[in-house]
Amino acid sequence: MSIIKNDFEKMSITKILKTKNNKKLTMITAYDALFANLFAEVADMILVGDSLNMSFAGKPDTLSATLEQMIYHANAVCTGAPKAFVILDMPFGTYTNKDIALKNAVKIYQETNIAAVKVEGGEDKADIVKHLTSNSIAVMGHIGLMPQYVRSEGGYKVRGKTKEDEEQLIRDAIAIEKAGAFAIVVEGVLSSVAKKITEAVNVPVIGIGAGNVTDGQVLVWSDMLGFFDEFKPKFVRRYLDGATLVKDAVLQYRNDVQTTQFPSKDEEY
Repeated sequence: MSIIKNDFEKMSITKILKTKNNKKLTMITAYDALFANLFAEVADMILVGDSLNMSFAGKPDTLSATLEQMIYHANAVCTGAPKAFVILDMPFGTYTNKDIALKNAVKIYQETNIAAVKVEGGEDKADIVKHLTSNSIAVMGHIGLMPQYVRSEGGYKVRGKTKEDEEQLIRDAIAIEKAGAFAIVVEGVLSSVAKKITEAVNVPVIGIGAGNVTDGQVLVWSDMLGFFDEFKPKFVRRYLDGATLVKDAVLQYRNDVQTTQFPSKDEEY
């Protein structure tokens, strides 16, 4: 029996905005109905992240995730967690300009029950965020280390190491807030800089690899539950050794089959 209090309440954009300086938000990824249902009344927000391309599909990065793929997984998550506040990553190439972004965001809204989309980019994407929010699409921003930029930037690089980059990140956050985003993910940023970003805007800042100074945290479920054991990012805390538990369970199943201990008389018709 868990001794941790579950004070879950169904979130809305209004409630999310009110958490600024009042409550730390918890966000976790999910890609299917099964895990979404497990997370539904614990996490404040569920992200259908394009990280599924790596943790679910085994790809080296997120870039080949398609709109159809994301919509499929979003529908599975919304089915498993119908009362959750679900956000969908707009995949690479689906928001290259304002018109394309709106067309694809409308398609996502029409074909799923997600509450909002997430867009990577700062000042360079502010006009797109503004166009979406002006057309009734709720947008979460994403600045700092941006996985969709991995090839153009030559890898995953921690941001905020120079004064110039720090100032750019703050400008990025302010621009995205002014464009109408209700929250901003800040990834892979020095904690001292993440603190300044958090203080520079009036919307919640959700950190990942940005220290505990932000308004909340997000993690990929397969990382935090230890199912992805090939590599562990520095910022990830594993709350479960999932890979070992599953492997041991399947090994026990195999042994029971080979020794005819499974199925037993009680498991027969």
